[in-house]
Amino acid sequence: MTQHPHPQHTGAALLMAMLSVALLAVLASAALWQQWRTLAVESAERDAQQTAWLLRGAQDWALVVLREDGRSGSTDHLAEPWAVPLREARLSAFLAASSNGAVNDSDSLTQQVFLSGRITDMQSRLNVTNLLDGKQLNERSLLAFTRLYRALGLPEVELQQWTAVLLNSVQTPPAANAALPPQRFEQLRWLGLSANSLARLAPHVTLLPVRTAVNLNTASAEVLYASMPSLELGQASQWLQERANKPFDNLEDVRNRMGKAAENINDAQHAVNTRFFEVTGQLRHGQVYQLQKSLLQRDGTSTQTLWREQRGLRSEPGCLFTIPPPC
Repeated sequence: MTQHPHPQHTGAALLMAMLSVALLAVLASAALWQQWRTLAVESAERDAQQTAWLLRGAQDWALVVLREDGRSGSTDHLAEPWAVPLREARLSAFLAASSNGAVNDSDSLTQQVFLSGRITDMQSRLNVTNLLDGKQLNERSLLAFTRLYRALGLPEVELQQWTAVLLNSVQTPPAANAALPPQRFEQLRWLGLSANSLARLAPHVTLLPVRTAVNLNTASAEVLYASMPSLELGQASQWLQERANKPFDNLEDVRNRMGKAAENINDAQHAVNTRFFEVTGQLRHGQVYQLQKSLLQRDGTSTQTLWREQRGLRSEPGCLFTIPPPC
């Protein structure tokens, strides 16, 4: 007589089988996830290294451009090759050219990656370092920053507050509650500047390691107005067009052409050439951006990198990217 399995035993065996299958599925999924994660990390590290080298190549290109410009003359202006921004273009346009000059579009990855960049004259801006004159504030530089605040419609009381904090930060010995001395423009927020003021000042103010003169060939209308006490803001805007037609050759040329408006210019505050440049390179892949900035110092035909920073950015819906991205 055949004995049939008890229903409870059959159910238990079935449950064990289902649990075993579920456990195997979980273990297999975990193994697959771990393998995917390892591959993703390796891929991200490889992409980061490739991006760093590509952006380093953009900086090397800037070094060559600035070195050659240094050989061509003693003035720097916005009609020179270094001042022309590199518009966003597919990476394949730079990397996939064949020996006969034709572009090879077979690499789908390089078709999805875009490169752009620019070189900016940092002496086209007011230098925060110029504010410091030993253990006191430099009156001429403070006047220039005051005029810039007026031109931008910013509260002058804020200028008084953060310049006092700046002066306190470089005293020896430092006070117990003194702020750290800023090394980059973005670090001026340590001194109490608002986010709005930093954004408004960014195109017109910089922080360089030494005192510098404003390049009158590249400065904005606001910086021209700020650095030249005898110049009105409307006149400064007009001189941008005059300067575009014929850049200034030297400070004597500035005096001859601008007349009374240039009566306060001097070698300590004004120039027609530049030593410090900022190089910005940007790679875009989809909605992800990789941005690299570096500060270069040029003395004659010798150029060196003072600092370099790189960061990744992801765009928000509806956010149009510029260099650097606004959001």
